[in-house]
Amino acid sequence: MMVAFLTLLERECRRFMKVIVQTVVTPFVSSFLYLLVFGVSLGAAVELKNGVPYLSFLVPGLMMMALINNSFQNSSSSIVSSKFSGDIEDLAVVPLTDNQIIWALGLGALLRGVLVALVTLAVGEVFHDQQLGVWLPVAHPLYLLYFTLVGGLLFAFLGISVAFWSKGFEHLSAFSSFVLLPLTYLGGVFISVESLSPFWQQVSRLNPLLYLINGFRYGMLGVSDVEITQSLLVSFLGLLVFYVMARISLSRGSFQRW
Repeated sequence: MMVAFLTLLERECRRFMKVIVQTVVTPFVSSFLYLLVFGVSLGAAVELKNGVPYLSFLVPGLMMMALINNSFQNSSSSIVSSKFSGDIEDLAVVPLTDNQIIWALGLGALLRGVLVALVTLAVGEVFHDQQLGVWLPVAHPLYLLYFTLVGGLLFAFLGISVAFWSKGFEHLSAFSSFVLLPLTYLGGVFISVESLSPFWQQVSRLNPLLYLINGFRYGMLGVSDVEITQSLLVSFLGLLVFYVMARISLSRGSFQRW
């Protein structure tokens, strides 16, 4: 059974490595443009209350955004593509439990998310060294590792749930555009919650991505807009919720091709 699990995990890794341009080159260009426009061109005009340079503030946010987006896209596109080609029926007959299927898909998505986040970090380190004269530090490695694993797996499980619910690629695209993208941009990637008015601060605290992004930022910089204990609790609860959703979606989802 372990052989079947590793085979499914290997298939997921091979699948995203076949599109290396989408996996590596596109994130490299996107990170370069984000850092050039926001970090360099506009960064000098942005002052944060905690005294952290805006470029330092921006890099962890972009890394988490890359991590969660690619983890979600990998697991969701894997299932949706399998529905389209008819390969989804194989999941119904493989000698694996629902837990093993979910973890194989989740770990494959996590690996892609981590790879893209590392590409973003590499670009950010170059900009950080050129603009500020130092490499971007890592203040709390264990917190950084925790939020990397939890953030990637959480959105991988969400991708599994959404993919089984979706009736086509257009449903998946709609969810990404109208739910995931707004939550990501309003989760503190580009701005500090402390710079908002009290009303919008309270609204932002209802966004679960705020806690993932700030927890990740705390791991790198040692600063956060929310208490680290809150980030730990919300992210862990979110992981449990989306895992249960993935289990339900897998057990009730359709394994028939479109």
